[in-house]
Amino acid sequence: MATEQSSYTRLFQRHAHPFSAWSRLLSAPLLLVPLWNRRWGLYVPIGAWFALNPVMTPPARDMSSFATRAILGEESWTRDPTSEPLTLALSGLASASLVGAMVASHQHRKTAAVAGTGVFMALTLCQWKLWADRFTRETGRSTT
Repeated sequence: MATEQSSYTRLFQRHAHPFSAWSRLLSAPLLLVPLWNRRWGLYVPIGAWFALNPVMTPPARDMSSFATRAILGEESWTRDPTSEPLTLALSGLASASLVGAMVASHQHRKTAAVAGTGVFMALTLCQWKLWADRFTRETGRSTT
């Protein structure tokens, strides 16, 4: 790794720690709670969690974790998202499904909220696979 790194790169290295990556993904349903309960103040601790999550762990050092490779591949992809149209399309679909889940939560449609959140998480995992593959292609490392 370069001795001088941008804060953007350092952020992704910390977020690539498996605990940070997995806990952030698994926290996605929290976004629906204030909408369901109509307690907008809940967005303060949820927002704090989402802001703290990518920096709360040390940088990832072991590349054996799928989540680590995925997040580091995402960092590369964010520098040129049009380089992989499938990943870009999945990103749009995942975002749309999360917005749909949030709308359904606000309307108290539990099945649609749960389904939308599940679709979001599944599409995100598909993105992770593509990003992990990108990381492997670019670095030649998969589990070392």
